[in-house]
Order: sequence, then structure tokens, then C-alpha cells
Amino acid sequence: MKILLVDDDPRLRDLVRIALERAEFAVITGNDGQSALTHAAREAPDLIVLDIGLPEMDGFEVCRRVRAGSDVPILFLTARDDEIDRILGLEMGADDYVTKPFSPRELVARVRAILKRTNGAGQRKDVVHGALRLDRAAHRVWVGAAEVTLTSTEFTLLDHLISYPAQVRSRRQLVEAHWGANSAVSDRTLDSHLRNLRRKLAEAGAPDAIETVHGVGMRLGSA
Repeated sequence: MKILLVDDDPRLRDLVRIALERAEFAVITGNDGQSALTHAAREAPDLIVLDIGLPEMDGFEVCRRVRAGSDVPILFLTARDDEIDRILGLEMGADDYVTKPFSPRELVARVRAILKRTNGAGQRKDVVHGALRLDRAAHRVWVGAAEVTLTSTEFTLLDHLISYPAQVRSRRQLVEAHWGANSAVSDRTLDSHLRNLRRKLAEAGAPDAIETVHGVGMRLGSA
């Protein structure tokens, strides 16, 4: 599942990002209110971890704007242990709050509790990235209104990439996503599946859906 983490303190942001990634969440980061709004609209996260004390546009205003068009869960980070602030945040639509300083383990537990509460089993079934939409439950993919028929392998590879939209995934990570950690699948086999996947997405109108970062791996592109 995808978490948007927004805090202007780079050290704290890295600490929280690492804790969330160790808990097997995909993490997108931002450092101010505008980046929070941009990522929230573009990436469709499953939950937003949002610092109240952001520069220029604070977390309360970000929450208000996000809530105007989305019910995505929001967890506030606040350095202020003031009951009025906490109540205001919850009344504006936040789902929970954590007061700084906090334990990364506690934050991960709060994130999991919110996702379990808001998503039942906690598994996002429908994922959207630009014109690309992936339905995990039905095992179907669309580019705009055009449905794309994928093999099981192609679907898994696309699912893995769309779960980490801002990250480059190595060949080994892509192989492990479908064949497992101890598999001996060759680069040629992986390339064949990726080539077919790219061709199908291009024919449906998304020629740049998967980008190659030479010497590193693959990432999700524009769609």
C-alpha cells in the first residue's frame, strides 16, 4: 500500500520513510504543502502522514484542501501537544495524530490501525496512475477506457511497478515480485515479459508507462 509522507524536516522524513518501507509500504515524500497537494492528486495514496507545521501552507490547510475532493485517511504529525490543535485537526477530517517526538514503531502501528479500520482487510484493490487503472481483485487493467489484456506475469510486473510509482525497481526486485527470491530467471526472460507489457500498454495509448533507468532498473513513467 502507498503512503504519502510530508514533513519539512529531512532527518525526520528519512527516519519515518525507512520505518514505513521496512513495514513493506511504498512511500512517496514531500517537504511542503504544495508538494503534498500535488502528490495527493497525482499518486492517489492510501494514507497521508502530514506534518502540521509546514512552511507557507500548514497541514491544516492541506487537510482542508485534500478533504474537498478526497476521503483518503490523514495522520497528523504535530510538535504541539495542545488539545485545541488536536481537536481542530480531527474536526477538519484527520483520522489520527502523533505528537513529536514519537517512536517510528508507534507511527507504523497507527498507520496500520487506520488502514485496517478504513479499508477492511487493508488491501487496496483499485490503483490509479494517470490514465492507467489496475484492478487487483478482478485482475484487469485499463488505459483510459481501453482495457488491456495481460498475462499473469505481465500483470504482476505492472502491479509491482505501480506499487512504487516514484522509485526505480531493480531487475532482481522485479524477478522476486513474480518468481520469488530464490528463482534463477534470466534477464532475457524478464526482458521478454517487459517488452510484451510495454507493447500492449503502448497500443492502448500509454507508450511511456514504463521507463528504463540504464544501469539501475525500471520505474513507472507517465501514463
